[in-house]
Amino acid sequence: MTGTNGLLFLAALPLLVACETPSVAPMQDPAESGVHFLIPGAPGGGWDGTARGVGESLRRSGLVRRTSYENLSGGGGGRALAHLIATAPRQQSTLMIGSTPFLIQALRGRNPQTYRELTPICSVIGDYLSFVVRDDSMVRSWGDLVEGFDEHPRDFKFAGGSVLGGLDHLGTALAIEAAGGAPSEVRYVPYDTGGKAMAALLSGETAVLTTGIGEAVEAWRAGLVRILAVTSPERVAAISEVPTLRELGTDVEFVNWRGFFAAPDLKAERVEAWIDLVARLLETEEWESVRQRNGWVEIFHTGPGFAAFLGEQEQALAPLLARLEGAGER
Repeated sequence: MTGTNGLLFLAALPLLVACETPSVAPMQDPAESGVHFLIPGAPGGGWDGTARGVGESLRRSGLVRRTSYENLSGGGGGRALAHLIATAPRQQSTLMIGSTPFLIQALRGRNPQTYRELTPICSVIGDYLSFVVRDDSMVRSWGDLVEGFDEHPRDFKFAGGSVLGGLDHLGTALAIEAAGGAPSEVRYVPYDTGGKAMAALLSGETAVLTTGIGEAVEAWRAGLVRILAVTSPERVAAISEVPTLRELGTDVEFVNWRGFFAAPDLKAERVEAWIDLVARLLETEEWESVRQRNGWVEIFHTGPGFAAFLGEQEQALAPLLARLEGAGER
């Protein structure tokens, strides 16, 4: 926890894409069997981008010969999680991407199954949040947004790529509160992915988008949007022109971890093989290029250490969720 209103926790619709899950012997080396990525959201979101970025880097670096991807959205990740548990015996070559929303869903008790039933492998990256408007918006700065919100909060709809009460909603409410506003006044509109939330912003359905930097950077580079501020402790190299909230007097630091889980009851040797594969990936130029392109920071916790880290993050999140719910979600 940093500052009175600051936050630092580190660990980031049905559509089926590309693939039949490989069925291999449990002890086969991932480099030989290939990697199947299970993605709990539709294409275009942070889960999708991270899984495909990892897969791209694995192939280009020669660490694996084959990758495949399966998008299975619904229930804030609950549908994919239930699928992985139910089909565990044939999922020995599968890694499921997850992130902070998995903890939020577990704390809220909205899915009958949680990430605790899976085998934690490792966290890989952190994606800071960004506050985004269209390039032609009358809101030119974070100060303009705060001032406008204070005067006419109902005029501002915030889009996000997570459910009501989820990561993007939580980050928005915390930032508004830290800037002196009332989190209960935030009008949050949930979309299935950051890509869909970006489309809503660009079409004029919403005034502001709260999303991971990695989901906003391409539209920013194309001149379609303006990023008002980010929740990192320092400016991010990929978008170095954009100030942090702290620079602007709003004491919030907030990052979403993303990492991988495997099927339940995975043998220890298999877990070590997955960890070793990701550890080698993080040393490659191919991965570094993908990481920098998306403005991600590296967060690498493995096995039991990753599980312990998740528990710590739940403890940090619980009171924040209680505050948001106490303020009244909108």
